[in-house]
Amino acid sequence: MKRLFCRLLLWGGLWLLAACMREPSAVAVIRGQTMGTTYTVKYIEPAGLARESVQQELEALLESVNREMSTYREDSEISAFNRMGAGEAAVSAGFAEVVDEAVRLNGITRGALDVTVGPLVNLWGFGPDKSITREPTARQLAAAAEVAGIDKISLRRSGGKAFLGKKADGVYLDLSAVAKGYGVDVLARRLEGLGVSRYLVEVGGELRGRGTNPQGQPWQVGIEQPSLAQGQAGSVVVPLDNMALATSGDYRNFRLDGAGRRLSHIIHPKTQRPISHSLASVSVLAPQAVTADGLATGLFVLGEDEAMAVAEAQNLPVFLIIYRDGGFETRMSPALRRLLDEK
Repeated sequence: MKRLFCRLLLWGGLWLLAACMREPSAVAVIRGQTMGTTYTVKYIEPAGLARESVQQELEALLESVNREMSTYREDSEISAFNRMGAGEAAVSAGFAEVVDEAVRLNGITRGALDVTVGPLVNLWGFGPDKSITREPTARQLAAAAEVAGIDKISLRRSGGKAFLGKKADGVYLDLSAVAKGYGVDVLARRLEGLGVSRYLVEVGGELRGRGTNPQGQPWQVGIEQPSLAQGQAGSVVVPLDNMALATSGDYRNFRLDGAGRRLSHIIHPKTQRPISHSLASVSVLAPQAVTADGLATGLFVLGEDEAMAVAEAQNLPVFLIIYRDGGFETRMSPALRRLLDEK
């Protein structure tokens, strides 16, 4: 069958080569809204699997993730944890799994991925309260920093249950850097449980694929290489077979301060301020989307040179897009170069 491609370019982000293909009837496509963004699931339908029931199951799972991890919901598990004082509370298995991974990735990213920076995010106006427009004072930043740090939380398991603790009043979790990736993984697991072995799952730009597309090739995803100078954009195409891809950047989520300066929504845990460097975006490949999601955010916080140093030390497939002299440059980690050479 003739392939029909169109360029669905998310500036500095991702585009799906599979998205605009002519799709045989065997391909099921499910779309919807979740986590303040959209999701898309494509899969090759096994015989006897009703698409409507699959969609109901997947949407129920996404709703469950929201109930666990959305700081925008007063009735969520994370909101209840954030309201309580110092102490410990039983948490769901999914919540514990994500916190566990966030703590692990904090170490890999040299502390750059820190899910306890919520008070700082809120102070800068990027939390649930969007009405904040003034730059926080030094006193406010110092107070927020006192209750931030991955060492302020603890996680233990006993008797088949998980217990999450905070070591001081005011400790506040924000799992937005990993929640969408976790949502992707939850959907992928359920599809596999239903007997689906060929799929592509996307939530808010984070992706995970397995098996092959209708043409018998691995699901193809492109990482755009923008070029303002030439007004053109190329791409690095990567196959997603038992692999996930996530991208982090500040080009879509920022605000202007009172002086008209652009403020990134990503806060550096060490400076307590929005990051300011030459990176436009970081894309990471990993076996799980929650891992790729967290690594992309952490490496983006670090900036170009330290991000590449971590990628090389940890053997991570990473693609960087850098602002440079009015245009863009790109850097590819050795692990990503090897992966593409093998394909």
